Amino acid sequence: MNINVVTSREALVQVIATNLLTAGYRYYVMGRIPEGKDPRSVDAKLKAKYDLGLSRWQRARRKRNGHANVRYLRHGRLFVMLATEGRHRWFEDEREQIRDARRVPLKVAGYSISLRGKPTTHGRNQHHVHVELRRSTYRDLKAYFLDLATHRSEENLMRELWNLPFEPYAPVRRQLLNIVRAVNRERKTAGFSRIPFDALRFKRRVLKPFGEQSAA
Repeated sequence: MNINVVTSREALVQVIATNLLTAGYRYYVMGRIPEGKDPRSVDAKLKAKYDLGLSRWQRARRKRNGHANVRYLRHGRLFVMLATEGRHRWFEDEREQIRDARRVPLKVAGYSISLRGKPTTHGRNQHHVHVELRRSTYRDLKAYFLDLATHRSEENLMRELWNLPFEPYAPVRRQLLNIVRAVNRERKTAGFSRIPFDALRFKRRVLKPFGEQSAA
């Protein structure tokens, strides 16, 4: 098993949002391995270059000593490197591509993933992870369902909504609920039955993120 290789794009989003950003990995580089290059050789090269194979205990010791930790994830040819605050050659080598999730969201698989802060009584920012559909994804979905609103049966629309390939993180749920409300306004005007909100999934699947993966 290659712990750098993620089983799906949805699992990649899950690891970034629920494991790494919450642990302080807010700096990132995203890229795509070119055709003709073996992704496994890129994995090995980056692992050696940036000490990516450290145990959790080694990472904890580095953190205490003021060093950054870097994690590397790949699905197919898409890869993401994320780093914590601290000293590391990664910041120098990748400086032109590095982004900060507090300022520039990661855009993966139709999602926009960011860290959002709010002021505290101590004058510091306390950040939380925010996962929503990308604006373009949301607009496309809304247009699609509004186009179907008065041309499909309630059962057909419910099935399409239930099978949407997006996990219902809280902001995503709100976006999808807004789409259902817009659909129901169209259906009400046309004299059709409303679509119940339970046509949407409200429970997020917990995916197994790591396993054997093809290089395609």
